[in-house]
Amino acid sequence: MLPTVTPLRALIVEDEPLAASRLAGLLKKHPQPVAVVGTAESVAEAVLLLQSLQAAPPDVLFLDIHLADGLSFELFERLDIRTPVIFTTAYDKYALRAFKVNSVDYLLKPIDPEELTAALDKLHRQQQQAAPQFDAALLTRMLQQAQPVREYKTRFVVRVGEHLKAIPVEQIAYFASLEKVTLLHTREGRRFVVDYTLEQLEGLLDPLEFFRLNRAYLTHAEAIHDIIHYTNSRLQTILKPAAPDNDTVLVSREKVNAFKAWLDR
Repeated sequence: MLPTVTPLRALIVEDEPLAASRLAGLLKKHPQPVAVVGTAESVAEAVLLLQSLQAAPPDVLFLDIHLADGLSFELFERLDIRTPVIFTTAYDKYALRAFKVNSVDYLLKPIDPEELTAALDKLHRQQQQAAPQFDAALLTRMLQQAQPVREYKTRFVVRVGEHLKAIPVEQIAYFASLEKVTLLHTREGRRFVVDYTLEQLEGLLDPLEFFRLNRAYLTHAEAIHDIIHYTNSRLQTILKPAAPDNDTVLVSREKVNAFKAWLDR
């Protein structure tokens, strides 16, 4: 007669009902017996549930990071939790080192069944060891400071006669809006029409590299050849290559301070 295997008792803390239901379904189908002893959608609910389970605490906590009333890390500030934790998160590539130090593992949403199995196998290997020591303040600080990586355009496709040509952003000096047409000016002095307004381009280009000087010009930092004090505390920029028809390119009065700060970053 085969020995009876005691199910792993799991508590799910997740504020998205569909995500909680999906995780519970995956655990139910898992080869290793797992019993979900409760679910909570907020820090407050999780505190009450954990307090009710003090006599028989769960074997593992599945914690979403952001809950309806705050970060799940607050649980460790309110309660003395020694139960191993597997984080579930939709946030990739930041603060994950802290998760590894402070938990059994982390799972990226949507949760992959194979990754869930790997996390539970890891938990099984660690069950004879002490639960990781949590630094809730560190985890909170890292989440607050870290920002998802923003991806900006790396090239623009322009038309050259009957052909298409890709212009890398590194080759762009500035964009100029003239008579409702936006022109891309390369550092070699060539110009091409692009199907974007300057307003659209501001959101597509890295703001550390490009600055909107005024209503008509959006320039790369390296295209600014010289800056001259103009009348009424305004600034004139000399672009390289030169602006079309030797246009006087002034920094808008309301942008002068922001322009100086951008140059001095």
